[in-house]
Formats: sequence, structure tokens, C-alpha cells
Amino acid sequence: MTEFNYVIVDKQGIHARPAGQFVKEAASFPCEVHIAKGGKEVDAKRILGVMGLGAKCGDTITVKTNGEQEAEAAEHLRKFLEENL
Repeated sequence: MTEFNYVIVDKQGIHARPAGQFVKEAASFPCEVHIAKGGKEVDAKRILGVMGLGAKCGDTITVKTNGEQEAEAAEHLRKFLEENL
């Protein structure tokens, strides 16, 4: 399993458009991808789960990847978050 933390810097937090893009990016990898905040963990390939976290600016999220191409997925998703959120 590979995991990393990221602090949301977008003033709007994880809102609809970047959440949808994040889900699309996560779904492009064969491994499991989960995102967690405040003790709640959801499948990062499901938009309702990602939106349901309610991550706001300043919140720390944890992204976990497990399985085939997990390291590549983690690095790709880290770059996505840095560029978009």
C-alpha cells in the first residue's frame, strides 16, 4: 500500500468539478484508491464518496493506493492535487 497526505489549498475545497476530475484520474488506474479525512474513508473512484467527505480549504486528506500500479497512481494523483486543489 502507498499513501500520502495532502492539505487542500483551494479556497472552495473539493467541489464538484475537481472532485469529478479526481475520480476520473483515480479510475484510470487498476489499483484500489481510497481517500480519507477525519476518520472517514471512501472509494476515490466514486464521486458521491469524494464529495461526501466535505473537504474544505486547510483540511488534510489521505490518499491510499493498493494493488497493481499503486506507486504510479499515487504519484499521478499527488500531482493532480497539487495542480488542481
